[in-house]
Amino acid sequence: MKPDKSAAARIGLGGGCHWCTEAVFDGLRGVVRVEQGFIRASVPDDSWSEAIIVHFNPDMIPLETLIEVHLRTHASTSNHKMRGKYRSAVYAMEPGHIPHLKGILRELQDDFEMPLVTRVLDFQGFKPSEDRFQNYHRKNAGGPFCTRYIDPKLDLLRRDYAELVDHGALTAT
Repeated sequence: MKPDKSAAARIGLGGGCHWCTEAVFDGLRGVVRVEQGFIRASVPDDSWSEAIIVHFNPDMIPLETLIEVHLRTHASTSNHKMRGKYRSAVYAMEPGHIPHLKGILRELQDDFEMPLVTRVLDFQGFKPSEDRFQNYHRKNAGGPFCTRYIDPKLDLLRRDYAELVDHGALTAT
């Protein structure tokens, strides 16, 4: 059962394919809802980039934990050529949150051998993916994309974050 939506906070996350990112966060306890689509920030990051908005209960899952999971489930240390489409970012929903989010990234950097490319950006807009792509993993479990890209991320969640996993929400692989 998902927590009461009235207790939800929000954070935007981008880094890899939003089909993958949606599946990862949809399977965590304390996550109320995941919106999959495209986010833009201020110039020079005002182009639409694949991302999600996570609505969560901070009493059940801390923001720091959500960001840690995000960094572990996409190429957060790789500045690859697809970063325009897959911007590695944490999007602050309120400008006042930016310093706190930057502090979380600084603290988590110690857990990575390579420098994080993930940036804190201001949230400027969201547009959802087409309906046919929403809940992609649930609709296409066992398919080639899910098996190759999404299932390994869900396996990492089950292995390294078992206490956070809502096992009823994750489709078995």
